[in-house]
Amino acid sequence: MPDVDTMGGTEKGARSMKVEARWRRARVVVFVLAVLGVLGFRPASQHARAASLLMTFSDKDAKPAVTDERTTFDRDGDRIDARLYRPAGVTNPPGVVLVHGVNHFGIDDVRLERFARAVASAGVLVMTPAVSELSDYHVAPRSIDTVGAAVMDLQQRVGGPGAEVGLMGMSFGGGISLLAAADERFSHRVSFVVAVGAHDDLGRVSRFFVTDEITKPNGEQSKLEAHGYGMMILVYTHVEDFFPADDVAAAREALRLWIWEKRDDARKTAEALSPASKDKFERLVGDGAEVLRPEMLALIDRHGADMAAVSPHGRLGSIRANVYLLHGEGDTVIPASETAWLAEDVPPARLKSSLITPALEHVDLKNPSAADQWALVHFMGQVIAEADAQK
Repeated sequence: MPDVDTMGGTEKGARSMKVEARWRRARVVVFVLAVLGVLGFRPASQHARAASLLMTFSDKDAKPAVTDERTTFDRDGDRIDARLYRPAGVTNPPGVVLVHGVNHFGIDDVRLERFARAVASAGVLVMTPAVSELSDYHVAPRSIDTVGAAVMDLQQRVGGPGAEVGLMGMSFGGGISLLAAADERFSHRVSFVVAVGAHDDLGRVSRFFVTDEITKPNGEQSKLEAHGYGMMILVYTHVEDFFPADDVAAAREALRLWIWEKRDDARKTAEALSPASKDKFERLVGDGAEVLRPEMLALIDRHGADMAAVSPHGRLGSIRANVYLLHGEGDTVIPASETAWLAEDVPPARLKSSLITPALEHVDLKNPSAADQWALVHFMGQVIAEADAQK
């Protein structure tokens, strides 16, 4: 997806005022929770930390007491890059692996960095592993191995052989995280998993990119305009199906540059394409993509088995970790109906909370009402309680 941060303005003062207005009511929530804590209401501390976490994430200028270091971990003999975020002054903190979505910045995406620091500020050791396939806009089985290896590494760091850690995934990284948590190789090391804006069925999401239609678990269908980059990424990940062999390399590079929002470079690279392929490229990035829809739907059908292999749908029946699902109500990248499907797929005993909220837009915070703030605070309070239970 394009790297657009929807929170705040460009001027520091205006941004601070906007953040202040956005989360003023959340401070009232913190005050109420503090009073409840004095009265002996046990979850108050976790909910107060959750509110603080969300305010920290919302404020780009926040500087939580967290250290950040580069590290690596082993995956079948390969060294994989990662970052660790440590809360200051916390002895033996619980651990959470935080998985990025499809974004070429990967673990260095500024929004992921800010969220990792916010989570760490709540008293959690956070690891963000570099998932190369997701950084290249691919949702692939190898990513499950990477996330699982990160889980195994972090559980050694926090407590040794018997320790468990939490797992949190954003966007398509959320679906991959659920699959890693359900994988028998790693399931005994994952105590809980949080999927934010995740997919349940990659094939269904891919069809949404092409048709602007969503299907809910009850069979109801409705229209929702998909994010414009959806079809482009679908073609990018299967470029060899969409362009003749002689044009594949140039088409892949042109699409990659366009997704990175380097439009002039993309069009310059596209000059190397044959006339027919150049026309197809221009239709894809312009207003003529509708004529390509039949070809895209055929592509999805051809790769149905591959998409199913990286879809949680029908594969979560034996998951042992507690599951928390969170989704933005108006998400046009992965529609919120996917979380409704996930809620059907997760065994009832394991599904602890499922929240579809207007307070989120894909994985970014919007401008929430007081009620939406409370629902989000309560959701994150439950997650923090799960992390605390690891101690």
